[in-house]
Amino acid sequence: MVSGKNILIGITGGIAAYKTAHLVREFVKAGAHVKCIQTPASKSFITPLTLSTLSNNEVFSEFTTDEENPRWNDHVSLGLWADLFVIAPATANTLAKMCQGICDNLLMATYLSAKCPVYFVPAMDLDMYKHPSTKDNFLKLSSYGNIIIPAEHGELASGLVGEGRMAEPAQIYQFVCKDLRDKLPLYNTKVLVTAGPTYESIDPVRFIGNRSSGKMGCELALNFANQGADVQLILGPSAQNPVHHNISICRVESAKEMFDACMSHFTISDIVVAAAAVSDYSPASIHSDKLKKTEGLTHIELQQTKDILAHMGTIKKHQFLVGFALETTNEVENARSKLKRKNLDLIVLNSLNDKGAGFEFDTNKITLITKGNKMLSFELKSKQEVAEDIVNTILSEIDA
Repeated sequence: MVSGKNILIGITGGIAAYKTAHLVREFVKAGAHVKCIQTPASKSFITPLTLSTLSNNEVFSEFTTDEENPRWNDHVSLGLWADLFVIAPATANTLAKMCQGICDNLLMATYLSAKCPVYFVPAMDLDMYKHPSTKDNFLKLSSYGNIIIPAEHGELASGLVGEGRMAEPAQIYQFVCKDLRDKLPLYNTKVLVTAGPTYESIDPVRFIGNRSSGKMGCELALNFANQGADVQLILGPSAQNPVHHNISICRVESAKEMFDACMSHFTISDIVVAAAAVSDYSPASIHSDKLKKTEGLTHIELQQTKDILAHMGTIKKHQFLVGFALETTNEVENARSKLKRKNLDLIVLNSLNDKGAGFEFDTNKITLITKGNKMLSFELKSKQEVAEDIVNTILSEIDA
């Protein structure tokens, strides 16, 4: 959930600051980019060198650094850099400043500039934690949109036992990941995506195929996965290998194998996107040995393959079904016909007449046509951006 994200960790002056070293390590191990901001008081409990070593980044504490060659530490840039901001520990003093907007150190200035979700992890002694002013501050910060990670019950630095102990780093990490996951628009949604070509064997060496690379379908699978969906990717012969913990890949070769794989997953899917370029025909018979030139292979008898998309259109119940149309003439007319004929909810139109679109390119130019006959045209973009446009349109159509 946090891999590749920019995470800012704020450390304030409480004894629990020593635990933050483990929290930094948790996020870095998960693939996040971590930067730390310390209040001056926190340096009494954990050194900037420790945090810098663990985060692989400079630690910020003052507005300016190096008296001989002063440099401004831009709190606005730090706040904009972050995808997430975690303040741990958050002392009673810092919580009060956050509530009142008191801006007397770099951490507070960055907090007030941040546009991202802010998590605060209280840490203080028992009576401080229970004080009515502290409880009021929790409520006020939550009303600002900040997210509290509650303190735990346990032994405190004073020797007392009760609430106020900072949550353990592993619990903080798990809380953030669960919160991010639960807020994803497609969490608990099952998505089926087909991608790549199919190869129809003539003999052990030769086949009938097409130029599909599978890039578009794989980018769609990744985008769905990043939105929290559980993605089943049915992938034909392709060099693509999208890696994501939410993606399961089933490798197939022929149209029949792709049909069988789709049927085994279709009924449990909520969204189905058929981006694969499936062969319309396959050889009526496959030769067991390689055919020699001397045998005079002058014609191949073909048979029609099962139309996977059309079949899914006839059996769909709750599924939102998306197809692709790659056209060279009468593009919009043919796409609309396919949309209706195959009982689709959305069709993605590609034209081979558009430079940089279609097979093998890293870019694509699409027009989306909905079941309600709404048409959305997009400029030439990277396939990653095109995937985002398609997924966003699907979400808006489902929510409509």
